[in-house]
Amino acid sequence: MIKYVALLRGIGPSNPNMHQRKLAGVLEELGFSNVHGVISSGNVIFESISNDAKILEDKVEQAWPEQLGFNSTTIIRNQEQLQSIVDADPFRGLTHGRTSYLLVTFFKNPAKLPFKLPYQPPNKPYKLISEVDGAIFTVTDSSRIPTTDLMTWLEKQFGKDITSRTYLTVQRILRKMG
Repeated sequence: MIKYVALLRGIGPSNPNMHQRKLAGVLEELGFSNVHGVISSGNVIFESISNDAKILEDKVEQAWPEQLGFNSTTIIRNQEQLQSIVDADPFRGLTHGRTSYLLVTFFKNPAKLPFKLPYQPPNKPYKLISEVDGAIFTVTDSSRIPTTDLMTWLEKQFGKDITSRTYLTVQRILRKMG
């Protein structure tokens, strides 16, 4: 069995159909095992015998509107991929805090970056510092601008087949995966 996490885009815990227990229930109905949510923002860990994340993504994405009435870009990564992100230590020496927001953005499909990393967009208090295994890492001075500005910029650059998590959340998901 391979351990995976489904990272859902645009999950609002205030929507009753987006509660972790309902999300996990859908994955259980799809036949996955050891299913459980991490934090209430669309992170669902599960196990599968399949080694094809793209097939799993398609299967899961089709289930959301059928079973819970919403659409959500779903990006699936296995435990080894998350471990490679943490092992790369992309935020070496930085701490996630009030003025230093560390974000990991996952791409559904490999992206060709239109710039060389590290890259700081003109007049923006955030910097894209590196890329590992289909994810880019950004640092934002959140005392100068809300993180939603970065999210909007990322979406304009790369489209909606992305989803972001704080680096702390990625580490927490990996710990829960065991």
